[in-house]
Amino acid sequence: MMDLLLKSGMIVTFIAVSAMFLVWWERKISALIQNRMGPMIVGWHGALQTPADMLKLLLKENIVPSGIDKLSWWLAPFFVVVPAVMAFVTIPFSDKFIVHDLNIGILFVTSITSVCVLGIFMAGWGSNNKYSLLGGMRSAAQIISYEVPLLLSVVLIVMEAGTLSMQEIIRAQEHGWFILKPNLALAFLIYLISATAEVNRVPFDIPEAESELGAGYHTEYTGMKFAMFFLAEYTNLVIISAVTATLFLGGWQGPILPPVVWFLLKVYGVVFLLMWVRWTLPRVRMDQMMGFAWKFLTPVALLNLLISGWLMVR
Repeated sequence: MMDLLLKSGMIVTFIAVSAMFLVWWERKISALIQNRMGPMIVGWHGALQTPADMLKLLLKENIVPSGIDKLSWWLAPFFVVVPAVMAFVTIPFSDKFIVHDLNIGILFVTSITSVCVLGIFMAGWGSNNKYSLLGGMRSAAQIISYEVPLLLSVVLIVMEAGTLSMQEIIRAQEHGWFILKPNLALAFLIYLISATAEVNRVPFDIPEAESELGAGYHTEYTGMKFAMFFLAEYTNLVIISAVTATLFLGGWQGPILPPVVWFLLKVYGVVFLLMWVRWTLPRVRMDQMMGFAWKFLTPVALLNLLISGWLMVR
C-alpha cells in the first residue's frame, strides 16, 4: 500500500513539474523557430516565468458567468484533468517503475484518455456561449473521428507483440524497435497524426481556434479552472509521447543509461517533434481536418492492418 502511495505521489509530482517545464520549453522553442524572444526576464532565461504565471492564476478572481449550466460548467475541468492523470497508472517509466502493470494496459490508456472529450463538451455546453459550444462540438467530432485510425494503429502493435500489457510490448522490442518495420513505421506516422488531433494541437487545434472562436470551449473560464485545461493539455501531450515511445520506440530500453533516462529522452524527443510541428504548420479548416481523417487516414490505417494481418498468417 505504501509503495503504491509513494509511486502515485511521484507521478503527480512529475505531472505538475513536467507541465510547468513544458510551458516554458514551448515558449523557448517557438521563439527559436519564429526568430523572436521568448521568456528572458523572470529567472535564468525566464525559467521562473511559468511559476509566476501559475501564482497569477491562483490569485485571479473566479468569475462565474450568468446563465451557465452550473453542474456542467463546474465539473468540466475535472473531467479533463482527472482522466489525464489516471492514464499514468499503466505508463512504464522503467522495467521496475510502473504504478500498476495491467494486462490490458494499452486498452486502459486509450479508454481513459477518451473521457477528456466529455469534459471539453461539458465546458462548451455549460458556458452559455455560442463560441464555447461550437468549440465543444468540434472537439467531440474531432476526437471521435481520429480515434478510429489511432486505434487501428494500436491494434497492429498488439497483433505484433501478442499482448495488451505495456511492459510486455516493450519487452517484445528487445531485438528491434517496432518503428524499424515498414508497416509499423506507417502505423507510427498514423498514430502520431491521430494523437496530435486527439489532444487538440496545431494543426488540429480546431476546438480552441483563437482567431475564430475566441478561445473555444474554455472562453468563459478564469483563474485555476482555466489553468486546469492547460494542465490537461500538456499532460495529454506527455501521455501520447509516452505511449508513442512505448509502442514504437522500445520504451525504456537502451544501452548504458538507466532505463528511466532512456524513457524520458524518448518521451521528450516526441514532445519536441510535436512542438516543432505546432510552430511550423498553420491550422487547417474544419472540413479539411474531418475529410483527412475519414477519407485518407482511416482507409490507409485499415489497409495497413489488413495487409499486416495477412502477412502474419501466411
